[in-house]
Amino acid sequence: QVQLVESGGGSVQAGGSLRLSCAASKYTGVYGTYCMAWFRQAPGKEREQVGIIYPYTGTTNYADSVKGRFTISRDNAKNTLYLQMNHLKPEDTAMYYCAAKRDYCGGQMPFWGEGTLVTISS
Repeated sequence: QVQLVESGGGSVQAGGSLRLSCAASKYTGVYGTYCMAWFRQAPGKEREQVGIIYPYTGTTNYADSVKGRFTISRDNAKNTLYLQMNHLKPEDTAMYYCAAKRDYCGGQMPFWGEGTLVTISS
């Protein structure tokens, strides 16, 4: 059972930056073989995939709402996923979750963290 622990959330003003981290443990095999993603959910809204990073290739994809502002990355030596968030907007306010799936991306993500709260004030 993969354990994911997010950190780095907080409250910042619009235009500011935050860097979220997601530390993985208790996974099977090699961390680098896991598809990793960031999701977010704002109150009263559906969960949204923010960004995803593929295993093996490191290919990344982003939601249109964050393209050019957010960067997803991973450090396989530290078993850690990151989300660098720049030029933050009030609409980025949400609970942010990391998720993992072994070997490939696509379909449901079976492993989830508890989330970290991001609040952006105008």
